[in-house]
Amino acid sequence: MDESLHPNLNGDAKVHPTAIVEPAAQIGANVVIGPYCMVGEQVVLGENSILESHVVVTGATQLGPCNRILPFASIGHPPQDLKFRGEPSRLLIGSNNVIREHVTMNPGTEGGGMVTEVGSNCLFMVGAHVAHDCRLGDHVIMANNATLAGHVEVGNYAILGGLSAVHQFVRIGKHAMIGGMSGVENDIIPYGSAMGNRAHLSGLNIVGLKRRSFSRSVIHDLRKAYRLLFAEEGTMSERIDDVVESFGRVEPVMDIINFIRSGADTSRAICRPKLDRAA
Repeated sequence: MDESLHPNLNGDAKVHPTAIVEPAAQIGANVVIGPYCMVGEQVVLGENSILESHVVVTGATQLGPCNRILPFASIGHPPQDLKFRGEPSRLLIGSNNVIREHVTMNPGTEGGGMVTEVGSNCLFMVGAHVAHDCRLGDHVIMANNATLAGHVEVGNYAILGGLSAVHQFVRIGKHAMIGGMSGVENDIIPYGSAMGNRAHLSGLNIVGLKRRSFSRSVIHDLRKAYRLLFAEEGTMSERIDDVVESFGRVEPVMDIINFIRSGADTSRAICRPKLDRAA
């Protein structure tokens, strides 16, 4: 490669001769671009990032430092939305992410704020898909072939099992766990665990809470609040008031309450337990 043709290519970057990097692309220090990769003219690659081989990054896509992308990932191609008319939307990706083979991520659309956002320290396993206008937090894990439709929100530390699928406009709360092969049509509360062909809440993500070093007392309060919140007596509004009265000083419990309250005007209901699994 003739580096004189690439004024925005940092001198410490290593680009394989078979890679195609558009001259206007901005390439950070110590970036490695492997064989047969393609990098578009509006792309920004943060320092110490690695494109292994056969990776395509295009569109108005910006990646922070220390990302690693493996072969055949497609990052930044136009959204799979029939309403998309070529508007100059963006894809913003944080730092320290691992994006495995055949992962696809699309930029936003006019109907969703013009941007898709991915946080930092995330893992996207083989075949995962992040659609237009999604917003993902940090430390998210999407297992093999997990799929997000458009406008999905995923909180910090959420885990989506293999072959799971999330409907458009659904919110996944922080520290939530989605079981493999689940179809998620409704919002999943923070710290919740959901599973099923049409997913239902199966309890709290206790394993995740313990891994994240939540105290025994907080987990105990979350259990009691969960049972009260999804009891059969009274309305949801009444049960929310009861939970706030009893556990209003427990921050993770209030995370759940605030999540439910903030979704009052959204198009998706809260995912609930099956009647025989509410306890």
